[in-house]
Amino acid sequence: MHYVYLIESTTVAGQRYTGYTENLRQRMFHHNAGQNRSTALNKPWRLRTYLAFATKRQALAFESYLKTGSGHAFAKKRLW
Repeated sequence: MHYVYLIESTTVAGQRYTGYTENLRQRMFHHNAGQNRSTALNKPWRLRTYLAFATKRQALAFESYLKTGSGHAFAKKRLW
């Protein structure tokens, strides 16, 4: 499976991150271990939402959408 996930910092209010992975457990471990440049400063993180897709193409397209203006609005209303 291919996952798009939304995580939120437990220490810094309002810090959120949206990403893609094929292994959600391992990816969360990496975020919380500080192994991702984008999220290392605001660890630890908690998983808020994840969506599973059958294909990588679908997952990456949805992740890209969530990073647009209308995607941010959709996520704020439906996913966070």
